Amino acid sequence: MPDRSFPVVHPRPATGWLNDPNGLAFADGRWHVFFQFHPHSARHAAIHWGHVSSPDLLTWTEEPVALAPRPGELDAFGCWSGVVTDDGGTPTAVYSAVLDPDGRSSVLLARGDAHLRGWTQGTTAVAGMPPGVAHLRDPFLLEVDGHRWALQGAGLEDGRGAVLAWSCDDLEDWTYRGVVLASSDELVPAAVWECPQLVRLGGRWVLVLSLIEEFGRPDPGPVVALLGDLQVGDGLTFVPQTVTTVDTGPAFYAPQVLVRPDRVLLWGWSWEHGRTAADSDAAGWAGVLTLPRELTLDGDVLVSTPARELLGLRGAEVTGDLPDAFEVEGPGPITLALGGRTVVESAGPGRVLVDGSVVEAYRPGAPAHTVRAYPAEGERWTLTAPGATTWTLAVP
Repeated sequence: MPDRSFPVVHPRPATGWLNDPNGLAFADGRWHVFFQFHPHSARHAAIHWGHVSSPDLLTWTEEPVALAPRPGELDAFGCWSGVVTDDGGTPTAVYSAVLDPDGRSSVLLARGDAHLRGWTQGTTAVAGMPPGVAHLRDPFLLEVDGHRWALQGAGLEDGRGAVLAWSCDDLEDWTYRGVVLASSDELVPAAVWECPQLVRLGGRWVLVLSLIEEFGRPDPGPVVALLGDLQVGDGLTFVPQTVTTVDTGPAFYAPQVLVRPDRVLLWGWSWEHGRTAADSDAAGWAGVLTLPRELTLDGDVLVSTPARELLGLRGAEVTGDLPDAFEVEGPGPITLALGGRTVVESAGPGRVLVDGSVVEAYRPGAPAHTVRAYPAEGERWTLTAPGATTWTLAVP
């Protein structure tokens, strides 16, 4: 029997565990999305880098696994999150290499071929754990005033979350430059700030953080964006002005951004909110990447809109029963339910994309809202949306 919860237009392998998007890149006319992946289980363990690519953000090809844990090397426990960059013409993955279950990590480089399909993982760390740091991961690269910087998310030994910086014009030679920003009781308190993303948007600096609020919680925490100024000296200092949300739903975490000349795109991880680990084991898979979103600022609000290409997923208009993959757009109100349970309720105009168990809702001038809903046997989607149009969703 087909798995009605499995996505149709969100690319992912047929089986295995998936979490954070990694290494977003556009090269030689193709989009590349890497992701945290365990190919042999629906549980988080022995993390590899999976890889899909696309010419158009609509049709995706599953590529060979890019990175894998190696016994006896710094990444023996897992190849955790990171980025892909062009280093003097060589595609290069910059990632957290985790040696053992204590979670302490170093940064390794992996050099890729021209097609980003074959990778040679390094053996020598370019960055380790600075003093006073208990947790460190998720390198992110950016260029400021003609110089390359690396950021990593951290948990300090004093219990605060933080973002740390390194200068690294030469990717093989990193110099630690200290704390960019740390949490406090008043500013985004958390034990660890994960997956830092720092981008220029609408004339302002935006720092995106995924929060481990406290250890021992079974579910991922919220994702926030700090808007502010960036001061550049021997290191980087972020001066926050306001805090806003990135996604208002309960099933969104660990996003990564891709800066293009005409826009900033974002992918996130939609985890299995509302399904047990045993259910995922039985299904053979867990975790989905969101569809790509375009980010803009509206005042102090970080607005998400489906990438413009996604209109190409629309098929025929739906006039009868709703399928398991569809999109609705209307002036509002919009109420979407599954088996009598309300999944999305919006008073104003918006778009909602449903793909198996993944539901992504968008409103003008607002963050996205990501939620999961798992259709049981015999359950149907129902929609109340006066004046709205509904289409099937399918890969063209």
